Amino acid sequence: MRYLITGGAGFIGSHLAEGLLGRGDHVTVIDDLSTGSIRNIQHLKGDPRFSYVIGSVENAPLTAELVDAADQVFHLAAAVGVKLVVESPVRTIETNVKTTEIVLAAACKKRKKVFVASTSEVYGKSTDVPFREDGDLVLGPTERGRWSYACSKAIDEFLAIAYWRERHCPTLIGRCFNTVGPRQTGHYGMVVPRFVKQALSNEALTVYGDGQQSRCFTHVSDAVRAMIALMDADHTVGEVYNIGSEQEIRIADLAERIRVLTDSESEIGFTPYEQVYGENFEDMPRRVPSLEKINKAIGFEPQIGLDETLQSVIDYERSVEPQLV
Repeated sequence: MRYLITGGAGFIGSHLAEGLLGRGDHVTVIDDLSTGSIRNIQHLKGDPRFSYVIGSVENAPLTAELVDAADQVFHLAAAVGVKLVVESPVRTIETNVKTTEIVLAAACKKRKKVFVASTSEVYGKSTDVPFREDGDLVLGPTERGRWSYACSKAIDEFLAIAYWRERHCPTLIGRCFNTVGPRQTGHYGMVVPRFVKQALSNEALTVYGDGQQSRCFTHVSDAVRAMIALMDADHTVGEVYNIGSEQEIRIADLAERIRVLTDSESEIGFTPYEQVYGENFEDMPRRVPSLEKINKAIGFEPQIGLDETLQSVIDYERSVEPQLV
């Protein structure tokens, strides 16, 4: 099979490329390197079945050409990270909606199957935990930019499903829950690599808010395995699936766990949200997926536990910054 991965030089995209190449597929990546990095795919460049294009998915003729050459498309290109969303809401909305529209329009001409990567953020302020794919999405007011990312990704989902129902372009959606692992950057607010770097440098681990908010962290290899299996199946078209782990941990406890695993002397500090993201910032108190639907569809269960997931990030950060012991 020939796959196109948009945003393929990003954290998840680079691991997805590895997974597809590892089973003998051909992979082409397009990425504008706005949040991805050429370093993420450097080790793949010697594979004759791998190619990459430095460019924007918003370049519709280029994207159409790449989609046309592929059998199937993984659409991962997006504006990511809470920090980027809060600081650049226009970029967030335009990037997410425009790129998805361009990819779907190109794929629809030849009925190419498209996986659209979405996010647990779309559940917004819902308290109906665990989150089910058919549950209500509860977003905050439009005056708070925090929710622009969730809304733009929800629009992506509506658009993908509409392309399937109205135009018979095979699409499916995966809502990723806090995917972490090697090569993830902390530059855009990602908590695990940020904590790990702080711990390895014996700097204070900065917890935002009171630290009682909880998340479920998924190792990237589990997420990639789920994405590929969902694309391989015929009965997943037109559906939405949570991709994640059900192992819940509070952020304050996460900081402590990382401190123990790194044998760090760091202290744990707490910083009010408004000091980081400005006034009127809202967060989700819990973010826990129901995996019932994806388990029933493809038999998916996460295989890598939290400590092993965190250790993989610690080992990676030590390898790229060897002075951090």
